[in-house]
Amino acid sequence: MIDGSGFIMRSPSGVLTATLRLTRENRLRFQVRRDGANVVEEGDIGMTADGVDLGDGIAVEDIRQETIYETYKVLGGHSDALNRCHAYRFSLRHAVSGEAYELQARAYDDGFAFRYSLSSRVGTTTIRGEASSWTLPAGSRVWLFERNNGWKLKSYAGEWISADAEELHTVSGQGPVQGTPLVVELPEGRGYAAIAEAALYDYSGMRLEAIGRRAVRANFTEGDAGFVVEGAVLTPWRVLMAVPDLDGLVNSDLITNLNPTPSATLFPDTSYIRPGRSAWRWWSLGTGTPEQERETVDQASSLGFEYTTVDEGWEAWPEPWADLRRLTEYAKGNHVGVFIWKRSKEIDDPREGWRTMREFFDKAKDAGVVGLKIDFIDNESKAAIDFEIAALRLAAERRLMINFHGISKPTGESRTYPNEISREGIRGLELNKMKEGPIPAWHNAALPFTRFVAGHGDYTPVGFSNPGETTYAHQLATMIAFTSPLQVVAENPAFLLEEAAAQPALDVLKSIPAVWDETRALPPSAIGELAALARRSGEAWFLGVLNGKAERATLRLPLSFLDDGAAYDAVEIVDRGPACMARKEGMRVVSQDAPDIVLEPNGGYVAVFRKA
Repeated sequence: MIDGSGFIMRSPSGVLTATLRLTRENRLRFQVRRDGANVVEEGDIGMTADGVDLGDGIAVEDIRQETIYETYKVLGGHSDALNRCHAYRFSLRHAVSGEAYELQARAYDDGFAFRYSLSSRVGTTTIRGEASSWTLPAGSRVWLFERNNGWKLKSYAGEWISADAEELHTVSGQGPVQGTPLVVELPEGRGYAAIAEAALYDYSGMRLEAIGRRAVRANFTEGDAGFVVEGAVLTPWRVLMAVPDLDGLVNSDLITNLNPTPSATLFPDTSYIRPGRSAWRWWSLGTGTPEQERETVDQASSLGFEYTTVDEGWEAWPEPWADLRRLTEYAKGNHVGVFIWKRSKEIDDPREGWRTMREFFDKAKDAGVVGLKIDFIDNESKAAIDFEIAALRLAAERRLMINFHGISKPTGESRTYPNEISREGIRGLELNKMKEGPIPAWHNAALPFTRFVAGHGDYTPVGFSNPGETTYAHQLATMIAFTSPLQVVAENPAFLLEEAAAQPALDVLKSIPAVWDETRALPPSAIGELAALARRSGEAWFLGVLNGKAERATLRLPLSFLDDGAAYDAVEIVDRGPACMARKEGMRVVSQDAPDIVLEPNGGYVAVFRKA
């Protein structure tokens, strides 16, 4: 079935190939190439179940191939996703145990993914690790998030830094284990790669252990003790993105493509899942009294925001459920939905079919809330993943949306459970309130090409009153550059509406949507140095630029994303100092134009283009 030269899997256009071969020891290994150049020089295949290394001594008994082509709707950086690949199923048999299992693989034009299926398993299986690994080409530079304390792999809230692939096993003071995704700048300008996982259900979340010589291997929270899976074992997909440029990285649907379609039984109607912007009092003032949160509803309505988020502290109100019901009824009259905060540990009990969680969700639904912000999960063990999926399922049964905080990365769950409207798993603006903060500009300039490659993230953008070393225009641009179908705006809504310094940008801020029809990453974007993203909503284009450097820069930005033959009027928001913005009007442009823009140190730039 697989000869000495290996079995070659090809993407639909043929631009990407993955070669699977058997070693002399009858172990499977793979190599991935794009445009004829290595993306992964070598990787191992295999897993250990109930103490048996199923990758050691295997035979390939059958290979089946099919083509997948489908389109579907998404909420995020664009509205339509394309799932197009060649899919392969390798029937394997482990020589010593005789167990038959399957390796499933998919070759896309923008990546390669594989997973293991032990479909004949019954009872319980203890998974004690995987051999899954990836060796990067020499000269690769790897972007990873770093936080030099014990929170690093709990909440994925690290700063994005880079290191030579050769140094990856020594770069962190927290050890060689890194979270995903890892984003790779390939040598000699050959493009970009990212190592991640997709479709994380009934399994432990994968981290990556750097093992030296530019290689990383799957790693799990439970360590050598392993974790238990009931019944058939189907692992998440092990994902490698491979793209020629940053635009390909930003627009890849690979992770969501690898997730199942939503259940028609669980989601017969998704009209309650509405993207939008949320007011949020907590960042600037803390959670308020019922009366103060009612004022926040008024402010959300004045801003045109669809939601308000009531954070930790509402349960200490005099009559929390009655007060909450009165608030949601008032908010509904103002066309504002209410999200409420809940600590995960208070509902994390799987006994009696998650009775504690069900009862809380029932009370929340009866009180009129539209969604829940569930916080402090703080790990990605199998138990934590089971909790997250139970929360999504039970919330869907009650037509509630979920925004997870204190959590690891997304793996495309929002395709299967579209009521996951966002999640944290990112170093966001709340760090500006902490001793570890503030967030540096270069972290923001890295995010669109690193963390957001994995999926949506509740960074909570726009903090004019506490921007750290960044500028006001930089803060406004994050609302365009960062993807979250629930865009929770950090700044005190009263500041946005009343403070003179915010007024030049107020109308633009009100007009920025939470989801987009199309996104383009523009040259000269560079990870950690400059992020320039053009995003379309209907016929209007929004341009957000983040300067990650502490130096002034003049950039020439091509407007080729605009429709040919049409003229556009532009409204620009530019910096006039660290805490001062100006609004500029009167510029009319066409797609052939490439205007020069000036970026202040750690600054930003925003423009809105509407057809004349």
